[in-house]
Amino acid sequence: MTPFRLLTLTLALTTALCTPAQAQSLSQLVEAARGYDTVWQAAKLQLDAASSRAEQARAGLLPSAGLTAGVSRANTEVIRPRPKVDFNGNTQNVGLNASQPLYRPANRINFQQGQRGIDVARAQLDAATQDLLVRVSQAYFDVLAAQDTLSVVQAQKTAVSEQLAFAKRNFEVGTSTVTDSREAQARYDLVIAQEIAAENDLRVKKLALDQLVGITGTQPQPLAQPVQLPTVQPDDVNTWVQTAQDQQPGVRQAQIALDIARLETQKAGTGHLPTVDLQAGYNIARNPSGTVTTPGMNSRTNNASVGVALNLPLFAGFAVQNRIKETLALEEKAQADLETTRRNVAQATRAAFFGVQSGQGQVRALEAAEASSQSALDANKLGYQVGVRINIDVLNAQSQLFQTKRDLAQARYNVLLGTLRLRQAAGTLTEEDVAAINRLLLQP
Repeated sequence: MTPFRLLTLTLALTTALCTPAQAQSLSQLVEAARGYDTVWQAAKLQLDAASSRAEQARAGLLPSAGLTAGVSRANTEVIRPRPKVDFNGNTQNVGLNASQPLYRPANRINFQQGQRGIDVARAQLDAATQDLLVRVSQAYFDVLAAQDTLSVVQAQKTAVSEQLAFAKRNFEVGTSTVTDSREAQARYDLVIAQEIAAENDLRVKKLALDQLVGITGTQPQPLAQPVQLPTVQPDDVNTWVQTAQDQQPGVRQAQIALDIARLETQKAGTGHLPTVDLQAGYNIARNPSGTVTTPGMNSRTNNASVGVALNLPLFAGFAVQNRIKETLALEEKAQADLETTRRNVAQATRAAFFGVQSGQGQVRALEAAEASSQSALDANKLGYQVGVRINIDVLNAQSQLFQTKRDLAQARYNVLLGTLRLRQAAGTLTEEDVAAINRLLLQP
């Protein structure tokens, strides 16, 4: 058999033999990246901070209490009326005072904004999680594509080497010209240069994956052959766009920002409203040396109080009115930002959807082109042997076949990545989607 007939089998065997027992699956590398990627960890810590910030806002609705204590010394001199009084004495005091807000609408709105802040941080974490899944998948398939390119170039080098030897033998026996040998030699030298470039590209892609997941010497598991690419469900771009406008983390953040802006307008309006607090206290004052009126007499005063305090703003120099105007403008800005985000998300979702459909069509076309290129190569080899084709025809047919194989492998990876990007654009990407692709890999 010719090496071209066995090319697909050779590539599959080479990939399997080069895959060590400790090869990592896509799901394993995603899990490793979750504990190593600083971008995702920063989003997680931001959610923790937002939760604590919301609890701070809750404090404005809860009672507060404080303990006070102090010691002072006073020197009092009373000149009139006579006789002159000169008194030096100490005062000791301790008190416990508490307050419970009864009506503070601004504090209630602060608490609601804090809760919405948690929702913003949660949406940011969802976006970071989906971005992490796509970044790891991209780096994973970049390595596989680089491995496929190197394998194809090496197989091409073997085929060109055999064609070069065949041309030299024909020249020695006088059945071909020196041109055939030189053409084959030039093509062989070109393939050597391509092999060097492919080896370097694979090295760089592996380093990028290592840095992303925090593992040295990663070995991604290749796709099992034959591979059945997943289809897009539902097969309707409008459904995907509607889902994106409802669930996409960016849209959710913009919607929450609008809600917070509306709450800020309500809070600005509370500047005209009164506040009511329930206050209670118990204070003790002790005078060991007496007082000015009763010097030398040890005295102690206990004071317990409870009451309601009302504070009604009357005029603040038009600060409240201007604050309301400011928040209304910011509310309209948030509304415009939300609409902009929805439009961008819809466009990105449509582009991702049609990109996957186009990629699937390219895979089918390249599969047909692969079979046609193989047939063309066989025909050119036979024609060269009987003298109706020249060596350059065979070399060109070889180059076309190997280029088609490399493009087909890349197209398959693009479809898989495209499905993940489509779900990311729609805001529905989860680890289960990655697990579905993981099941397409060659299992150790």
